[in-house]
Amino acid sequence: MAHERVIKKYANRRLYDAAESRHVTLEDLRKLIVQGEKIKVVDDKTGEDLTRSILLQIIADQEQFGQPILSTSTLESIIRFYGDAMQGFMGRYLEQAVSSFVSQQQALQNQISRMVSGTPLASMADLAQANLAMWQQMQENIVSALKPRTPTPPPAPAAPPPAAHQDTDDEPQRPAGSTRRPRGGKKPGA
Repeated sequence: MAHERVIKKYANRRLYDAAESRHVTLEDLRKLIVQGEKIKVVDDKTGEDLTRSILLQIIADQEQFGQPILSTSTLESIIRFYGDAMQGFMGRYLEQAVSSFVSQQQALQNQISRMVSGTPLASMADLAQANLAMWQQMQENIVSALKPRTPTPPPAPAAPPPAAHQDTDDEPQRPAGSTRRPRGGKKPGA
């Protein structure tokens, strides 16, 4: 049996993965399971095994927000078996049916891989994947090129640095000690 990754559930309902030293979500656990990891969820204080209830929560989320596997009539049929004399039989039947389906799927994937590897089909599949990647990159480039860009305001003109007092060309230079006459041509004090 594969090693189980232990996830602790705290009183505040947060889940903690000790293997990665971080808090995780139900979605993180779903991804671990999809990758083939075995998980075991335990209550932090009591050590009680909560794996089934967490797995049921993950399934409920997938059935509600994702693409459902179980139809409404299938769910109704399963509910009808709870408390029935055939409940144990139904559980074993579902387990064997899913196990058989998984092994058939793996066998089919292995057979297709063997058929395709080393043949021109493998090269064609690689080429198709490369073309798909190039096509996606081209689409991203086109979309980014067509996105309206927000105009950037022109930079504010820099204020000229304060200059030392300089005479300008429109005013004649006066000899030191002379005073400037006010307009009208009269000397001050006259």
